[in-house]
Amino acid sequence: MFATNDRNKLRRARHLRVRKKISGTPELPRLCVYRSLNHIYTQVVDDTRGCTLVSASTLDPAIRTQLGELDKKGASKLVGKAVAERALAAGIQQVVFDRGGYVYTGRVAEVAAGAREAGLHF
Repeated sequence: MFATNDRNKLRRARHLRVRKKISGTPELPRLCVYRSLNHIYTQVVDDTRGCTLVSASTLDPAIRTQLGELDKKGASKLVGKAVAERALAAGIQQVVFDRGGYVYTGRVAEVAAGAREAGLHF
């Protein structure tokens, strides 16, 4: 029979291929995005220490109250703004954007746009 491609398996392969080249440092941490069917999660990570510096998602109580009637793209932009504000409060001004193997369009692009609007540079 014909073999079907597992889309998440292909995405993880793309993500690992990119992660060989991109790594977060204390001076330039990595802003990574994970997109599920209903929610979006972002983290600013220092890979040298292996720790998350700041994070935001649509499940955070502060963000969840603001969602209201927003669609998924609007919620993604709100999460991007929130993670950027938290990063700036922690003294992080510039990051490396890690799209997590996803195509840079739709919700992933909205996270990036929201983070840039809030003042994060990448």
